[in-house]
Amino acid sequence: MSMLVRAVNIPDAGAPAPLRLAPAGGPVEIGLRGFGSADDSGWAHALYAYPTVHHAFWRTVRAQARVAAPDDPILPGMFDEHLALDGVQESQLWIGDVLRFPGCALVVAGPRLPDARFNETLGFAHAAKMVAESRWAGCWLGVRTPGRIAAGDPFELVPGPRATGLVELFRTRVAARPKGA
Repeated sequence: MSMLVRAVNIPDAGAPAPLRLAPAGGPVEIGLRGFGSADDSGWAHALYAYPTVHHAFWRTVRAQARVAAPDDPILPGMFDEHLALDGVQESQLWIGDVLRFPGCALVVAGPRLPDARFNETLGFAHAAKMVAESRWAGCWLGVRTPGRIAAGDPFELVPGPRATGLVELFRTRVAARPKGA
């Protein structure tokens, strides 16, 4: 499967609840802190990406939880992701890897830790727990080279130092959390 951007989701107050993001209508400018972030958490959390390879699983699980029909699509922004990415998944990523798009470059900065937003947007009470167990949490990306990004853009994975795997860091951080967090 080729690597490409399936969707670029930007903040939208008109997005259907509980979603906060909606697909951009065209190319989006990416600055050093991403775009439209409500918080100013810095470059390491500029954009959040989620691999689309997991969508089929989540469609099935949502149907089993009786919050959606088996053929209901995973809506853009359902994982609160800025970028939905085809052709890559967490087990392939290491901290410091670069995702090079035609108009910008983003660096893998860390895993997203599961929180109540997964329960809210996926529509069932134990979604965050399932994200933690599956290790399919997506990742935070920092901006290496500002520019533009759009749905349909291809990208390539440029290996970084390969010292810390995204999944290993995720496991460590989830294990270090207080119980119930």
